[in-house]
Amino acid sequence: MPDKAVRIHRAGEPARGARPVLLAIAGDSAAGKTTLTEGLVEALGRDRCVSLCTDDYHRYDREQRRTLPFTALHPDCNYVDIMEQHLQLLATGAPILKPVYDHATGLLARPELVEPNDFVIVEGLLPLHTKLARACFDVTVYLDPPEEIRRGWKVQRDTRKRGYTTEQVLDELEHREPESEAFIRPQRQHADIVVRFAPIPGRADPPSTPLSVELMLRPTVRHPDLGAVLAPGMRKAVHLKLARDTDGRPVDTLHVHGYVPEEDSLAVERAIWASTGQPGPGPECLGQLGPGIRSEPLAITQLLLLHHVLEAAR
Repeated sequence: MPDKAVRIHRAGEPARGARPVLLAIAGDSAAGKTTLTEGLVEALGRDRCVSLCTDDYHRYDREQRRTLPFTALHPDCNYVDIMEQHLQLLATGAPILKPVYDHATGLLARPELVEPNDFVIVEGLLPLHTKLARACFDVTVYLDPPEEIRRGWKVQRDTRKRGYTTEQVLDELEHREPESEAFIRPQRQHADIVVRFAPIPGRADPPSTPLSVELMLRPTVRHPDLGAVLAPGMRKAVHLKLARDTDGRPVDTLHVHGYVPEEDSLAVERAIWASTGQPGPGPECLGQLGPGIRSEPLAITQLLLLHHVLEAAR
């Protein structure tokens, strides 16, 4: 007779054979995690992909946090142990009852059932904070925009969508800075891919020019063969450089230019989509920054991540 623990494990095994592919997208507040995630979910299909935010694991609501000696970025302000348990369950194909934090009201809301599909995208402040959490993911990403750009994004988002004044947002950024440095930025070293949207230094592009993107491709996962993407006719849109990682080791860095004509970027996107082996044209939902606003560097970034999760699913 198997012991109780074994019987419990067998009873909890998912009915389907294949486990889901888990993708982590980590970064500081307003780094672009949700924008990147939404395009991926839409491209993979909501019948095949679910997403969740680790910010839902906050221990305290917004009003309670005002009296605490730490901010929402601190691990002690989050149920990190429950997040780890839930990631393990999702990684084995089991459902979870996920807590919910309402950013609009700052309140903890009713938990919701999350059933893993073929793909699970986990975005938030702390998905790569612990070794156990990191072990649950097939591919890990860290968003690393320059601080002045991230701060501008946060002011814009929090004043438009969350009811703050500009002064309140800037004060909160200063208050959070020590914990950003201590707990958020160290996750960068654990990412397979580091994504940095920024203008190209030294170029006087018009203000409407989409931000370019730099993707550091660490050898911790197998990246797609970029031979077709780096063909001579496409080098105006992308190029690959050998750079130095934070530990001094050489690493490939893919640069995607925001200033090139759209048709050049679209040629790159077609080449990346063809490398996934998927039928038909690539998803039209990629690269969306808002109604009628499209970024080709964002679309190319999302396509590369799609390649990774589709490859992992094989």
